[in-house]
Amino acid sequence: MLGVFSSSIVSPPEELVAAGCRTPSPKITATALVDRFLQTNPSGVSVHIGDHVELAYTHHNESPLRPSSMGWPSQRMRVVLVIEAYKALRDRAPYPPNHVVGHLVGNFAFIVFDKSTSTLFVAADQFGKVPLYWGITADGYVAFANDADLLKGACGKSLASFPQGCFYSHNIWRTEKLRESKEQDHCCSCH
Repeated sequence: MLGVFSSSIVSPPEELVAAGCRTPSPKITATALVDRFLQTNPSGVSVHIGDHVELAYTHHNESPLRPSSMGWPSQRMRVVLVIEAYKALRDRAPYPPNHVVGHLVGNFAFIVFDKSTSTLFVAADQFGKVPLYWGITADGYVAFANDADLLKGACGKSLASFPQGCFYSHNIWRTEKLRESKEQDHCCSCH
């Protein structure tokens, strides 16, 4: 999975900007990153949404006959669950996003872009079982992907693991914990 968003959708977190500025490193543009994804994933598809968003996905490593580890029959059902959780969040505001996503059980990482409101919502489970990374491309786009090697070549030193057990929404402009823990551990430095 890959999502690439311009600064009109996502303001790059300061920590990623600072990390990318410390040492010069090779970076490529958002368009070149999506092209690289499609070249390495021949069954991949991409969707270009205006001038500010590009999403790409592949079913390459999924078995159409074997249920997922969640016991769900298909990827399609998991996508529907995430979309419905997002709609509940969007339509029941100010219901806190961490309450909606915090009730998801299992291993997950997802990127949702709502074209009607230009809203980005990204989340990863608290155990980090599904990898998710983010970084900044040469042209200033923020990229999210589940493949570190793909982003490493595109984002250089600004590449980082997305914080486990956190979500990011451009409406709040920071990452936050999915669930409140009894301890005072803070998951994210990207406030």
